[in-house]
Amino acid sequence: MSGTKFPIRIDPVWRPLLLLGGATQGSSYLEIERDALIVRFGWLYQDTLQLSNIEGAEEGEWPIWMGIGWRVGFTDRLGLTGSYEGIVNVHFNEPIHVWRIASFKTMAVSLEDPTTFVAAISGLT
Repeated sequence: MSGTKFPIRIDPVWRPLLLLGGATQGSSYLEIERDALIVRFGWLYQDTLQLSNIEGAEEGEWPIWMGIGWRVGFTDRLGLTGSYEGIVNVHFNEPIHVWRIASFKTMAVSLEDPTTFVAAISGLT
């Protein structure tokens, strides 16, 4: 499973908006690499998270009122979304710190193949 990339889903209607933060099809993905989950959503968000800190992952929903893009605040979830479809909630044992302004125990990401990602994470945690 090492080196497996899971592209973040970016719907065509949102591509121009997300391009402002460098989020393109090629620069937006989750990657399982040995003992880490590499998260990249353009140049505005890049992080390496330890797999040992992942409690689990499940398919879910992202409310329309939360918007598309890089979302922090208002809820207990970090949002990295390019679509309202294919949402996966990744839950952490310990909070992850984002941009030194916030901490979250859940990250919501829109993925091209959410089911395969959830299965991959379930096999590792």
